[in-house]
Amino acid sequence: MKTIAQIAAELHGYDPQALPASAVLDFLQQLVAPVTESNHQPLFEALGKVLSEDVISPMDVPPHDNSAMDGYAFDGSQLQTHVPLKLKVVGTAMAGKAWAGTAGLGDCVKIMTGAIMPAGFDTVVPQEIVTPMNGDAAFIIIPAGLLKPGDNRRLRGEDLAQGRPALLKGQVVTPARLGLAASLGLPSLPCWRPLRVAYFSTGDEILTLGEPPREGAVYDSNRYTTFGLLKRLGCEVIDMGVIKDDPALLEAAFRSAAAQADAIITSGGVSVGEADYTKAMMKKLGDVAFWRIAMRPGRPMAVGRIAMQESEKSGAVLFGLPGNPVAVMVTFLAFVRPALLQMMGCTDSAPPLLKAHSQETIRKKAGRTEYQRGWVSSATDGSLQVRTTGNQGSGVLSSMAEANGLIVLHHEQGNVAAGDLLDVLMFDGAI
Repeated sequence: MKTIAQIAAELHGYDPQALPASAVLDFLQQLVAPVTESNHQPLFEALGKVLSEDVISPMDVPPHDNSAMDGYAFDGSQLQTHVPLKLKVVGTAMAGKAWAGTAGLGDCVKIMTGAIMPAGFDTVVPQEIVTPMNGDAAFIIIPAGLLKPGDNRRLRGEDLAQGRPALLKGQVVTPARLGLAASLGLPSLPCWRPLRVAYFSTGDEILTLGEPPREGAVYDSNRYTTFGLLKRLGCEVIDMGVIKDDPALLEAAFRSAAAQADAIITSGGVSVGEADYTKAMMKKLGDVAFWRIAMRPGRPMAVGRIAMQESEKSGAVLFGLPGNPVAVMVTFLAFVRPALLQMMGCTDSAPPLLKAHSQETIRKKAGRTEYQRGWVSSATDGSLQVRTTGNQGSGVLSSMAEANGLIVLHHEQGNVAAGDLLDVLMFDGAI
């Protein structure tokens, strides 16, 4: 396991007082490690968890050649380019069982969607394009030039072949993957255990809900946004409340959190000029780096590991976030969420970015990454467009609540003109 100093030494241009956002992600990739415990989860409990091994298909899907639609099955070798095909209807194949009759050239079988293809037949004509011959439903006519052999037939194993991977290690179990597992008859899936994350807010000025207001104090919103972000991620959350600026209380909180959790998230107490109890306690109990990130909002952040004394547990990864509410959410989405996904064993932890055209001019200084709250919508031509959502101050939660994504203005990027194409980190699935 590398120390903070060893990781820093391997990063080109590492400067803890002016760290680019890209360097933060590179650093965290080396700091964190995936959990190693896994078990089989019943399907209803597996949603949102991460697969700990490949899932091999125990069968072909579909298990038989079958019809992709309601229509008539027949031997497609009889089709001719310019001559309609006349066929005799010799039976009906229903879904759920094989048709028991026999048929050959000149014959067809009325067939339902999903029904097994009769032996010797490889093509299905949709029922809406055939006509009965002389009004007799026992014979049909297929117009020329509309079909080719093999049309509207689903082949055995074309979705999944027996013995091949159906789901891959490191994938998050989504509703579609849950349904796929069920279609294979699998009652459970192998998953890494959920990540345990402890979090608390720090500061004498922070009020817990239910406390009466007092001058100079604010109600704690960070615990609730952090709780929501962690729950959406599928973590097992440990809420430790608000910890006052008291060295004994802070030490007890950090030790308790490290004993229970894989990761610890705090908000407040890492900025220059703040009371240094939190920073001092982080240094005392672990291997921690304090950064000023070249970003807005956010800037101050602490990362490292909180050690455990007289314990078999190696400790917990620490993410010390700023105190301002929007800065907490932005640093979580930009840095902490990808790191936690990596710890969960997820192979695709990088946040996806969409492209959208700016609806306005945006002032931006090169040399830092900015995350502006934005609203993405569809323009009249169908392209995506984005606008900012009002006051972008780091303590203004209302503009975050009105946004559906973060406009990502990259480190070297300058001012934005209306119509420029921008990257957007969408909230859907994250918050």
